[in-house]
Amino acid sequence: MTAARHGAFHPLTVTEVERLTDDSVALTLRVPPELREEYRHAPGQHLTLRRGSATGTEVRRTYSICSPAPASDGPGPEWLRVGVRLVEGGEFSTFAHKEIAAGDVLEVMVPAGRFVLDPAAAPDAAHYAAVVGGSGITPVLSIAATLLAARPDARFCLVRSDRTAASTMFLEEVADLKDRYPERFQLVTVLSREEQEAGLPSGRLDEERLTALLPALLPVAEVAGWFLCGPYGLVQGAGRALRALEVPRTRTHEEVFHVEDAATAPSATAAATASATASAARAGSGPSSRVTARLDGRSGTWPVRDGESLLDAVLRNRADAPYACKGGVCGTCRAFLVTGEVRMDRNFALEEEETDAGFVLACQSHPVTDEVEIDFDR
Repeated sequence: MTAARHGAFHPLTVTEVERLTDDSVALTLRVPPELREEYRHAPGQHLTLRRGSATGTEVRRTYSICSPAPASDGPGPEWLRVGVRLVEGGEFSTFAHKEIAAGDVLEVMVPAGRFVLDPAAAPDAAHYAAVVGGSGITPVLSIAATLLAARPDARFCLVRSDRTAASTMFLEEVADLKDRYPERFQLVTVLSREEQEAGLPSGRLDEERLTALLPALLPVAEVAGWFLCGPYGLVQGAGRALRALEVPRTRTHEEVFHVEDAATAPSATAAATASATASAARAGSGPSSRVTARLDGRSGTWPVRDGESLLDAVLRNRADAPYACKGGVCGTCRAFLVTGEVRMDRNFALEEEETDAGFVLACQSHPVTDEVEIDFDR
C-alpha cells in the first residue's frame, strides 16, 4: 500500500448535516472505495477542510474525526464524521452552518494528528481517562468508542465540561456509550453556567477543582493514559492538576482547540528562545537564510524572506506542503529540524517530548542560522 501524501486533498461528498446544538453541526462525509485506505485513521486524528474565499485566498480549518476508527485488519472507513462548532466571525464554521448541505462536495486532506490512542497497544485491563471542554469531546468520542469496542477488558472515564446542557455536543452519542458499556464507561458532566438536578455543582473545572475531583472518581495512579482536550485554559489547568497528583508526564496527551490568551503561549525550546535576539538583529537585512525541506521523498532549497516563516518559504515553492491553521494550534505542519536553529513564535500543538526530540511547527518557525533543514517526512 502506498502511503498517503502529507498534504493530499481529495473531494468527498457530504451525505448528512446534523444539527447538534444551536451552534454546532456534525458533517458526515462519504469515502469512495478507491480512497478508503488513504482515509484510514487512528482514533483521535483530524481532517483539514478547505474552500476558496471571496478574496481569492484559500481557507483551511481542522476538525477532529468523531466516528470510531476502522479495525486495523479491516477495510478503510466508508464514511467519516466531524463536529463543527460555530466560531464568532469564523469564515469556515459560518459556511458549514449556513451553506453546506447533503450532496455538496468538500476538499478534505487525509487524516493527520498525534492525539491518538492505539487500542492494540493498550495494556491488559487498561484504564484510560479524559478531561474535555466544549468541542474537545470530538476526538475523545472516537478514542473512547474505538477502545471500548476493540478491547472488552478496557475501561474509560470521561470528565466533560460544558456551558449548559443545551450547548453540549454529541449528547446522544455519549449516552449511547454509557448504555452500551455501563460497567466500563464512566461519565462525569460539569456545567459551568447551569445547575444540574443531580451530579456535581456548576462551575469551571480549574486546577484546584480537578486536583480534588479526580482522585475521588478513579484510581489516578493506575490510569494508563490521560487525554486533555478543549480550550487552552482547561487543558493547562488539567495538566497542572495531574502533575500535582504525580501523574508521569508521559501518560498525558494534550490537544488545544481554542486559545483564550496568546500571551500565555509556551515557547518552543529554551535554545530557540535564547536565539531570538540573534534572529531579530538580522531583521531588515533581506533574505539571508535558506531552508532545505524534504517532503514526500523530494527535497529542495529556497531563500527565506525577512520575517517569513519556514512554512511560507516552502509554500512559495511547494504548494503541497501540509498546513491548516497557521496559528501553532493544529500541528499539521510539524517537521523535524535536521540542522540549524529556529525560533518558534507560538506552540500549542507539540508536546515537550516532541520539541526535545527536535520537532518544530513550520508555520511558527523562523530561521536563526543562515542554513536550516527540516524534514516533513519524519
